[in-house]
Amino acid sequence: MDRRSFLVGAAAVSATALIGAPAAAAAPRRTLSAQDWMAGHGDATALARLTIPGTHDSGARFGGLWAQCQNTTIADQLNSGIRFLDVRCRITGDSFAIHHGAAYQNMMFGDVLIACRDFLNAHPSETVLMRLKQEYSEESDAAFRRVFDIYLDGKGWRPLFRIGDGLPGLGEARGKVVLLADNGGLPGVRYGDGNLFDIQDDWNAEPGAKYPKIEAHFRKAAQQPGKLYVNYVSTSALLPPRWNSDRLNPRVHSFIDGSEAGGWKGLGIVPMDFPGTRSGLVDSLIRHNPA
Repeated sequence: MDRRSFLVGAAAVSATALIGAPAAAAAPRRTLSAQDWMAGHGDATALARLTIPGTHDSGARFGGLWAQCQNTTIADQLNSGIRFLDVRCRITGDSFAIHHGAAYQNMMFGDVLIACRDFLNAHPSETVLMRLKQEYSEESDAAFRRVFDIYLDGKGWRPLFRIGDGLPGLGEARGKVVLLADNGGLPGVRYGDGNLFDIQDDWNAEPGAKYPKIEAHFRKAAQQPGKLYVNYVSTSALLPPRWNSDRLNPRVHSFIDGSEAGGWKGLGIVPMDFPGTRSGLVDSLIRHNPA
């Protein structure tokens, strides 16, 4: 082919590319799963505008009827859509053991952190909010902080955490564990700070008395947005946690899927006992997030 023929052909190809080629089809929107549901929300999204499924006493899988609050591992909880963990630690030497009351949960704090790290490495769009408190030890706040600092710097866990004052936007929190400090010695967001949180946690009300409080807190979150609402579905009154969850979880599921609450968004953190025993409950909560 001579030079003139080449230039004519090239011009024709260029013109076709500019004006004659069909427009590229828009890429279909990816369906988000329970593992990456936070990817559907922009970086500027305030955590207080989300509905965040959680677990109460997240590590409590052992110790009998009165101690057990969960029947799935931390890793399984995160994979199911849970994004709030309630972690209770007993000081033992330079480490934290996970407890519910006197019942050791066959797990150390490092095991919780490994589960969070592995999940967030695989799903960097997500964040985990972690309430951290002392359980079954009565050491000083300074002693609790000393052991926590060993985890941060002695054991190398500082990069996993977002530690700072005030609640971050979702973009700042992605890929991190946001520390909600329920101990006076810890750094981070002060769990229970009335300027940031509105918490319903009547853990000693039997289910018949507890349920109206849960429903009222959902209603308040929907009608008076601003703070990060925390609405504990769990209770240990009169009956073991599993039996109480069998009474409460179905009622909560029916309410949030019902006519009144069906369109509500931004219901806050919803910690539950045994959420996986009610099929679809976690997914229903996730659907109460802004589009």
